[in-house]
Amino acid sequence: MDLQYSARDLARAAVIAAAYAALAWISNFFGLAFPAIQFRLSEALCVLPCRDRKAAIPGLAVGCLITNLLSPYGLLDLVIGTLATLLAAVWSGRCRSAWTAAVPPVVCNMVLVGAMLAWESAGFSAAFAGLFAYNALTVGIGEAAVCFLLGVPLLRALEKRAIA
Repeated sequence: MDLQYSARDLARAAVIAAAYAALAWISNFFGLAFPAIQFRLSEALCVLPCRDRKAAIPGLAVGCLITNLLSPYGLLDLVIGTLATLLAAVWSGRCRSAWTAAVPPVVCNMVLVGAMLAWESAGFSAAFAGLFAYNALTVGIGEAAVCFLLGVPLLRALEKRAIA
């Protein structure tokens, strides 16, 4: 990936970051952003790297970082949650279709956020494995719903309008 960013690239990344943060804050207002079954509307944007890696990868990471300032899990979510989004964005950027681009955010959030939530509740006690399985499942359900039901149609609509 070319590391030279034009003003246009930076502006697109900033718009994506702002959109991610705004949609996540709307989700948070309705209590959907941080519970076990997370339904962050902003996660629909996680398919964008499939068509615009240069702007979408940094935009999603910064938007997630800003969003996680609201997290009840504090610094842990600032690091782990943002890392999950960054890894998912990089992986989605290597996908060729909207359907395959929706898979990395689901997997990354299931594993990393599921583990973070389990650790937050139980540390590395005997209860960790069960809590991890539960949290991975619930986070995965919410993430899959948003990415496949909102993200895939969003990307297809943007492709039809030649925006993405």
